[in-house]
Amino acid sequence: MFFKCYFKNRNKKTEDPAMSHPTVQYEKNAELFADNQTPYKLNRPILAPSGTPGDFDALGVDNMRIFRHKGWFYATYIGFDGVGYQTALAVSDDLLNWQKLGVIFPRGSANAWDRVGRAVSCWLHDIDLYGNRELISKDGKYWMFYHAYPDKGYEGGSAANGLAWTEDDTFRDWHFLGKPVFEKAPEGEWDGGGLYSVWVIPFENSWRMYYNGKNNLRWPWKEQSGLALPEDGTLTRWRRYEHNPVHPVSGSGWDSVFACGQHVLRDSRNGRWVLFFCGFDGKHAQEGVSISDDGIHWRRSPEPLIRNGAPGSLDSMHAHKPCVIYHNGALYHFYCAVRPTETEEERRRFGKEFRCLTVARSTPFEP
Repeated sequence: MFFKCYFKNRNKKTEDPAMSHPTVQYEKNAELFADNQTPYKLNRPILAPSGTPGDFDALGVDNMRIFRHKGWFYATYIGFDGVGYQTALAVSDDLLNWQKLGVIFPRGSANAWDRVGRAVSCWLHDIDLYGNRELISKDGKYWMFYHAYPDKGYEGGSAANGLAWTEDDTFRDWHFLGKPVFEKAPEGEWDGGGLYSVWVIPFENSWRMYYNGKNNLRWPWKEQSGLALPEDGTLTRWRRYEHNPVHPVSGSGWDSVFACGQHVLRDSRNGRWVLFFCGFDGKHAQEGVSISDDGIHWRRSPEPLIRNGAPGSLDSMHAHKPCVIYHNGALYHFYCAVRPTETEEERRRFGKEFRCLTVARSTPFEP
């Protein structure tokens, strides 16, 4: 998911036969999205890049994934050092104050497909929007999907998605399958330009994979969400749903270039599926929400759920890549906030952008 401030030719229109897609269905009844609102922004980082050359997170942090384990909140997130992504772990007892625990997914070996870096996509965990978000133990193991890019730099090339597992309650000792489990489609398809992260959920004694694909390898491109189903009930072989993309971009507006970064949960209070996602119009990324009765046909809120902020704010450029959890009567919506760097010192440490992790909530934060 590429959000750099210096897109070239971003207004150039191209005709692409791979971009035929279902029409977006907007839901005009705003009350259906009332319980998903998180209007109160914390307005400070909860996890920030180090700014120190050589650190795994020197230039940015991104893509938070939260779960509960043995009474604690844990989060995996990715750090960028100028070469590629690596995945780290943090812990908290209140969701607002986090302690970094270090890298748990370093780069793969020199000749491996994930040698540039390993970026967390998702864990297998409870998916009830109001649930406990405990990890799912399958075959006595905890499972994580991750994505890796082939080229050095910020999301260089088309990512493929891999699978890792651990029996270690400290999440330090990992085993890797050694090859991707899901790769891009052939050129010319709506997802033939590349993949990003996936989101895998339990569904009716099986699994579903929602994934983020793009139509072109090089800009300009569109990013949309598709669905894949397990070939044999396992986590290692997947086939694409025949009517993809299930969550397409719109024809115009805030979600016309990207409608992706899918974060799918089940609302146990009404039985609906809820998809939190990020929309992009070529200038700003903002968070959105869609609902569904079957997890395939989605009705989208016409307005962003979390908008990018005013100039000078933490998320003045982008508010994107959702992670949502319910705790103590409040809904927490974590996201990656991006703003331009403002001083020579910041530009020296972080480059053109300051990229951190923050949160918005359904209830106000204490001063």
